[in-house]
Amino acid sequence: MDEYVASARSHWGPRFTANGVPAADFDRVMADLESWDDWCAAWSAAAKVHEDLGVEALQQGRLRSAGAHMSTAAVVYHFAKFVYVRDMDQMRTAHQAAVRCLNTALPHLDPPGERVEIPFEGATLFGVLRKPTGPGPHPAVICVPGLDSTKEEFRATEQLFLERGLATFSVDGPGQGEAEYELPIRADWEVPGRAFVDALTARDDIDADGIGVWGVSLGGYYAPRFASGAERIKACVSLCGPYTFGENWDGLPALTRETFTVRSGSKNQAQARELALTLTMTDRTSMLRCPTLVVAGKKDRLIPWQQAERLHREVPGSEFLLLPDGNHGCANVLAAHRYRTADWMAAQLKASR
Repeated sequence: MDEYVASARSHWGPRFTANGVPAADFDRVMADLESWDDWCAAWSAAAKVHEDLGVEALQQGRLRSAGAHMSTAAVVYHFAKFVYVRDMDQMRTAHQAAVRCLNTALPHLDPPGERVEIPFEGATLFGVLRKPTGPGPHPAVICVPGLDSTKEEFRATEQLFLERGLATFSVDGPGQGEAEYELPIRADWEVPGRAFVDALTARDDIDADGIGVWGVSLGGYYAPRFASGAERIKACVSLCGPYTFGENWDGLPALTRETFTVRSGSKNQAQARELALTLTMTDRTSMLRCPTLVVAGKKDRLIPWQQAERLHREVPGSEFLLLPDGNHGCANVLAAHRYRTADWMAAQLKASR
């Protein structure tokens, strides 16, 4: 097993199964995988099994099963591409498959989903909107991915919010998912954030006075940065986000540095590091006035938990949940934070439970 495969397994293993990759698939693929060159193809082959089952279910009219198979295929294809920037053609093919499978799954999920496209600065931002059962308008949570996550990864997170009466809007912003090919990573997430809020508040099925934002990893920076410049955001959750992303540049896994370099449009890692230092909450925390919950893992090897603690210290009235055994994203201690976070957001947005 080369260092890149070992790094991916070490840093991200629990995240795969927490977000929808079947445990048997994870064990089988990783047992045979020795070279990073084979990563995308191996995971794409595993995803194709689920996609084929989904196609068969669709042809037979078993629509609920089709939705389950296709949404599983989407997340497995997603992990084929998530930090695979070594071969951009392979990566993009896997990504297109992830998007295709999720789009096929959306009408057959419970509750179903709706694809949303938002014009933005000459390009397009993308999202998936799902609404709980019952009459609207519904309060809503904007779910923000990080450096290597996308809207295709969020079915498990969405479900917890949906069960508590909150709509979910999982998005791909600049440098993420479908938007990453035209829009590079940027620090001022209050700008694309406003586009997402505008798209929601223009609808009559969403409560314009009940919108929150949740973000994980680098999205744990984007979410509070977004909320610091959008008065319509009523609650914010930052999960394992940095205060200043570039401060830990040398300590990041090589895969993370390479992925940031590509998705930021940087010429090299030196330029990428300079850009990473601009992704900061410095001079922004005083503008973050909505209720805020900051969650961190004390065993996070990507983003030191002290960065999350600093965000908490500087945001008056914020709450801080530090999990002693939590890794990056705290996917290894789900029960300690996922339900609590969903309950907290529902209470803040005054959702019916």
